[in-house]
Amino acid sequence: MKRRTLIKGLATGLSSLYLSKLYGNSLTRSYSNTGIASGPFQPTWDSLTQYQVPDWFRDAKFGMWAHWGPQCQPERGDWYARGMYQEGSDQYKFHCEKYGHPSKFGFKDVINEWKAEHWNPEELVGLYKNAGAQYFFALANHHDNLDLYNSKYQPKWNSTKVGPKKDLIGGWAKAAKNHGLRFGVSVHASHAWRWYESAQLADKNGSMAGILYDGKLTKADGKEKWWDGLDPQELYAQNHALSRDTANPNSIHGQWGWQNGAVAPSKAYCDNFLNRTIDLLDKYDPDLIYFDDTALPLWPVSDAGLKIAAHMYNSNMKRHNGKLEAVLFGKILDSQQQKCMVWDIERGQSNKIEPFVWQTDTCIGEWHYDRRVYDRNCYKTAKTVIHTLADVVSKNGNLLLNVPVRGDGTIDEKERAVVEDIAAWMKINSESIYATRPWKVFGEGPAMENAAPLSAQGFNEGKGKPFTSQDIRFTTKGDILYAIVLGTPADGKISIKSLAADHSLYPKPISRVELTGTGQFLQMTRNTEGLTVTLPPNLPEQVAYAVKVIPV
Repeated sequence: MKRRTLIKGLATGLSSLYLSKLYGNSLTRSYSNTGIASGPFQPTWDSLTQYQVPDWFRDAKFGMWAHWGPQCQPERGDWYARGMYQEGSDQYKFHCEKYGHPSKFGFKDVINEWKAEHWNPEELVGLYKNAGAQYFFALANHHDNLDLYNSKYQPKWNSTKVGPKKDLIGGWAKAAKNHGLRFGVSVHASHAWRWYESAQLADKNGSMAGILYDGKLTKADGKEKWWDGLDPQELYAQNHALSRDTANPNSIHGQWGWQNGAVAPSKAYCDNFLNRTIDLLDKYDPDLIYFDDTALPLWPVSDAGLKIAAHMYNSNMKRHNGKLEAVLFGKILDSQQQKCMVWDIERGQSNKIEPFVWQTDTCIGEWHYDRRVYDRNCYKTAKTVIHTLADVVSKNGNLLLNVPVRGDGTIDEKERAVVEDIAAWMKINSESIYATRPWKVFGEGPAMENAAPLSAQGFNEGKGKPFTSQDIRFTTKGDILYAIVLGTPADGKISIKSLAADHSLYPKPISRVELTGTGQFLQMTRNTEGLTVTLPPNLPEQVAYAVKVIPV
């Protein structure tokens, strides 16, 4: 997921004529499918603009995510199955030392090492529910192309047949249902075609120079090996020419939307991705699906993503007696596409109240588990997560938070402590979050003066001015206004300039101010400088205080 740079305007408001010139005959090829559910949604952008975000999602505000798969097994961070094939990279050096050279021990062999032996989805999902999550996401596949469910169209390279030999999505879905959480799946495998190209390469230096990595192996090469009878090409999908400048590790970022010399995926590849995803939706009935793609997967070289979206919406309506309860996420959306799905911002936040509901997805560490984050005490704190949540919700957004899971299926004690601290805050202050809507302005305070702009998928997280007790975020529920103060005032007094006596934002009189979660009345004074609220003495310190402003 770590795209650092990308052409921002890809397929964003561009005409079909222009795109056909740009992509040639590969543009939006229509492929066969397992059967798109009938209903009001057709696989076109115009038809998908009928979409309306369901109220349950607008009310939920907070979800949690297990971005967990075989790349967590080495405990060396995100994009491991690509980095291990990049000569000289940190992950390549680690891999050679731990497992051996990638010509002899490839990522298929890492999958074989992965057993998920201590995985307890009921316990983890229960922990996340206790922390305040209203929906839960599980990784269905990543760019490494291993399906983490009983996959009809990836019948041998899935987690029921190799690695853990367990239906991971089935286990997560059951746990989410048992805990009363909406269930979502994240799908990333559309990129395996381009992403795995480094597995076709070889070292340029040293004793292994010129010896190809295992990315071109075939079924015939597996005789008398653990993978005898399996075809690595069904996993790696590398029976094709290389894209332009593949040897440059960063070139993929500018080719994420199949542009700038990326070799377009074959008809068979697109068919397979489409059928796998529809099979996933039909088997596990998720209410949410997240795509790690610009707009929709394989767009604009295929309409597979459009077909998946139409199927998701139509089939979901049938399960819910004609009511659409589904939520689908895409990135870098143009104005039309934002009407078709929910805009997702990766590791970043909008700097304004958005007209459409959106989501930020972030992580307390690396997307895939990295032991170094634990060793160096580099996890996000609960304070950072809660401040992010308040900021996002004040701007009409939701927060999806990943807690990295180790290869064995557990989270470490430092991660657990972060989750428990989030739970403690939510138990007191969640009414200022759930089922709220944005106010006239999202907030006030010094952090607004140096907000960092979004870059491609997002990636402005942590780049602005840090929050202080002078930074306030607003939410509303009916006539009630919540002011969430992002810190502890040194003098115990909260000053809210937006609520000054003569301010047009809030001209009506104020009846009282309460401390959220306790109902305790707070001493207040209101004048032309603002509303000043005095916190009670000896109040236990919190990372953020929510006060409830009630009109006369």
